Amino acid sequence: MAIIRRFALRCATVLVAVSVLGGCGRGSSDLEQWVAEVKAKPGPPLDAVPVMQRFETFVYNDQGLRDPFAAPVDANRTASGPRPDPDRRKQVLEAYPLDGLVMVGTLGSGDHIIGLVMSPDKVTHRVTAEPKTYLGQNDGRVIAISRTKIDLTELVPDGAGGWIERPATIALPNQ
Repeated sequence: MAIIRRFALRCATVLVAVSVLGGCGRGSSDLEQWVAEVKAKPGPPLDAVPVMQRFETFVYNDQGLRDPFAAPVDANRTASGPRPDPDRRKQVLEAYPLDGLVMVGTLGSGDHIIGLVMSPDKVTHRVTAEPKTYLGQNDGRVIAISRTKIDLTELVPDGAGGWIERPATIALPNQ
């Protein structure tokens, strides 16, 4: 009985394959006819080529003029104004912005007061007015130290290629 079932299954498979392949033998004449009809139809009309717009030409004569990207030159400015010293070695506290430094106290008395300043990395540094100590990122030079504050002078750019001195203070926080 099992042999008959296998034989019947094989015959059914062969019949299905023959009927499927029999449908593939039909000609493609209708497809060829449709392609010929589509090719025979005229194509849609093309849009007209747009007219190119004419622009007025302009010749820029820049000989003898100032470079627009160069810093402005002020004839009234003298080179003797305040300027940072490019040859001076930077000190440790110049790596931090002035608002990141905190005065934590003083040592000494009279004219020989030493200020104590804590940097953002929680290290306490000694600062003095003589020899000059520099603080902050704007060449801030310590000019006076009292029990409650440290006075300094910063050099900041004035926006026109020069420098101006600006007073600043680091005060002992209220306790």
